[in-house]
Amino acid sequence: MAELVAEGKIGHLALSEISVDTLRKAHAEHPIAAVQLEYSLFTRDVVEGAVLDACRELGIGVVAYSPLGRGMLAGGITSTADLDGADNRRRWPRFAEENIGHNLALVDAVRAVAADLGCTPGQAALAWLLAQGEDIVPIPGTKKRRYVEENAASAELTLTPDQVARLTRAVPEGAVAGGRYPDAALARLGH
Repeated sequence: MAELVAEGKIGHLALSEISVDTLRKAHAEHPIAAVQLEYSLFTRDVVEGAVLDACRELGIGVVAYSPLGRGMLAGGITSTADLDGADNRRRWPRFAEENIGHNLALVDAVRAVAADLGCTPGQAALAWLLAQGEDIVPIPGTKKRRYVEENAASAELTLTPDQVARLTRAVPEGAVAGGRYPDAALARLGH
């Protein structure tokens, strides 16, 4: 890969879902520009701590995918019935019948903070992520223009430390019920 950079065929190297050890080894071979990891109010354990510390130490940016908790933090999902039969989320533990009610209660807590901020729950969740550092860039997926505009407007929100703390308390670390992927998929990722 470093040769491809030297040849000008690619500009930078980035990695996804990587351990700290692998990140350090790769960065020692050639500078890594970014690491893509799932990061949101719902998924903090993957990034916060050793991985984020290593990225910051090495000057590597973090690209946060699923910053809206696979859509749940956007506030439009009220039950698994909102997901069409072919939707992969139906197979993911956080959306399972035994977990979704608990997780939607967390979204309601985010919704309450968002109401005080005068924004949507999704905007509050994205603003929280943006407040975690300038080295973190969320990449929310969307299929509709209005959601692109709504997501982009979250960059206009500047949260105070108290507002960041309120959102963090709305979804305490470890409070989300169910894994981010089924166990077999997590095993393939090395988690």
